[in-house]
Amino acid sequence: MQSTIKTVLEFALLATTSIFFLVDPFAVIPLFLAVTAGTEKAERNAIARKSALTCAIVLTAFAIAGSLIFKMFGITLPAFKIAGGIILLQIGLDMLQGKQSSQKSTAEEQQEGAEKSDASIIPLGMPMLAGPGAISTVMVLVGESHAVWQHGVIYATIILTAFVSYLILSGADRVRGYLGETGIRILMRLMGLLLVALAVQFVANGLTDFGLLKPLLTPY
Repeated sequence: MQSTIKTVLEFALLATTSIFFLVDPFAVIPLFLAVTAGTEKAERNAIARKSALTCAIVLTAFAIAGSLIFKMFGITLPAFKIAGGIILLQIGLDMLQGKQSSQKSTAEEQQEGAEKSDASIIPLGMPMLAGPGAISTVMVLVGESHAVWQHGVIYATIILTAFVSYLILSGADRVRGYLGETGIRILMRLMGLLLVALAVQFVANGLTDFGLLKPLLTPY
């Protein structure tokens, strides 16, 4: 019984940290404030809600269609693990340097988003929140999940991440005032460190699945 609870908690922690850190709503705050400058609180909350909903829909869609996409293009899960790990590594290294990853959005996309009348779906919802890193991670997690409860944890994590993202964006002024630029950058670097470790693990798992590395007897 205890081992089962431990397994569930470990998987839930892995799914929650990896998806939330890749969605990273804190990094979206500067663009969100630029997009919503001069708007009323109700409209700002509506933009935050639509952005979070877009993120949830996109990640859920790729979670559901992940296996179908693999079969359609003849992609194996180990190959996708390695590809996803490379993407996560680039994002994590950018975050360690305290800068926004180009994998999420380019400077041109952010500028276009700031000038759009409604940027809640693009670029805020996607790719700022639901970017390539988050999408690939969700697909890898689903591909490795064989139990119903594991799929339930992944979908619950997506919903939870979207909800927390809504809370952070709707209170972006308070969050930025409380953390400050320095606090946000420190938090970004901590997330980046964990993402780099996760990226290396993804690549190692893919190489192990291909038989190029020996599996560890114990993960600790």
